[in-house]
Amino acid sequence: MSILQPVIALVLWSFVIWAWMYATRIPAIVQMKMRMDPQAPRGEQMALLPATVRWKADNYNHLMEQPTLFYAVALTLAIIGDGTPVSLYLAWTYVLLRVVHSLVQVLVNKIEVRFAIFSVSSLVLLALTVRAAVWVF
Repeated sequence: MSILQPVIALVLWSFVIWAWMYATRIPAIVQMKMRMDPQAPRGEQMALLPATVRWKADNYNHLMEQPTLFYAVALTLAIIGDGTPVSLYLAWTYVLLRVVHSLVQVLVNKIEVRFAIFSVSSLVLLALTVRAAVWVF
């Protein structure tokens, strides 16, 4: 069951970013006196917000993308009973890298650094997936 700890940690981190997103977005919308227009094309109004505000929403969206694969793989490992130290290490490493990726994106948004972190985290997720595949197949 320890493999579920990094799963819950990443979900909790997603909620931290969610709260941070709204803590910056709502004041920016109020400050700009923006009126929400349901007829505006998707994303058009939010594109008017300062970049530092949009970065939080961008990161929240990223946390809803590739990490879904992590959740599937980690839950698979939990179901089959893989609580080995290697799998646990890989899972925590993936979560740590996603947290670092988030912090880079929401604070400075250096794309080259973000991409490097994303690439390494993807390789960690691939390794975790291969471990699951060995158990399942």
